[in-house]
Amino acid sequence: MTRSVLEIKDLKKWFPVTAGLLGRVKGHVKAVDGVDLEIEEGETFGLVGESGSGKTTLGRCILRLIEPSYGKIMYRDQDITRLKGEAFRKIQRKFGIVFQDPYASLDPRQTIKSALIEPMKYHKIVQSEDQAAKKAEELIKRVGLNEDHLYRFPHEFSGGQRQRVAVARALTTDPEIIILDEPTSFLDVSVQAQILNLLSDLQEELDLTYLFISHNLSVIEHMSNRVGVMYLGKLMEAAPRDTIYRRPEHPYTHALISALPIPNPDLVRERVVLSGDIPSPVNIPSGCRFRTRCPYVKDLCAQEDPPLESRRVGHLVSCHFDLKLSSPIPILKT
Repeated sequence: MTRSVLEIKDLKKWFPVTAGLLGRVKGHVKAVDGVDLEIEEGETFGLVGESGSGKTTLGRCILRLIEPSYGKIMYRDQDITRLKGEAFRKIQRKFGIVFQDPYASLDPRQTIKSALIEPMKYHKIVQSEDQAAKKAEELIKRVGLNEDHLYRFPHEFSGGQRQRVAVARALTTDPEIIILDEPTSFLDVSVQAQILNLLSDLQEELDLTYLFISHNLSVIEHMSNRVGVMYLGKLMEAAPRDTIYRRPEHPYTHALISALPIPNPDLVRERVVLSGDIPSPVNIPSGCRFRTRCPYVKDLCAQEDPPLESRRVGHLVSCHFDLKLSSPIPILKT
């Protein structure tokens, strides 16, 4: 029986929009607008959605790189939302992050060894320089590089090598949870596969829990145990991976899955083409925020925001109606 290691309750992050010389607040960018999420120990939870849906902001709020506006972040049943000082530092070391851009996430003035040792010292993981150096050597080998790489600077590495260094840095504090924010989107396809395989191996070896953020549905399908679909700051659907990809119940998820490419030319999948663009997070539509693009919209959708509720065991959907959508599984051409 698995247990929850991270639980998000009604998390919100609103950024004020100011105008005029006095900087008066005239509105808010509702980047994350009431997300409930639970991640179990040892699993990979995939978070997917269009650009601007709030995925990255949610990940940074969990790490408190951005302070949330409202809601709770629970780590092993402990509320860490407002922890500060040494109390937060003890919890912070349980989390790691791998950022999207391997070219911007490393300090160009630091050697790789210095980049790895710095968080160890900050979190008091090591007691001496020798111990820190030894741990840095172990980590760099664990991600597929060698000791010589420790004395180089980031500009001397390829994108894939830099991302390996970023993964090693995320492991320096012996974390339980790692947030992976589009970790392969800047890399070539062949290199992407190597990094994904590395992450899978590390998860198995070290009993890690991942929150994997991506807009790439194929990568999410390959890596995740469960999947959550975000739209305009809110979770639209969450379910086990196979359920999401074979039997999605929210029309937005259905449209995303229908757009997945099929490598077999003899197969075809019925496309669901959404009209319009994602609305502005400053001016979110009333009721269901997806209604302006939904092909099944009804009057009720403009009046009430549907809650994220259980339809089947482990399957959460934010929709007023049980639409009985057709399966997006590829079928043979006729």
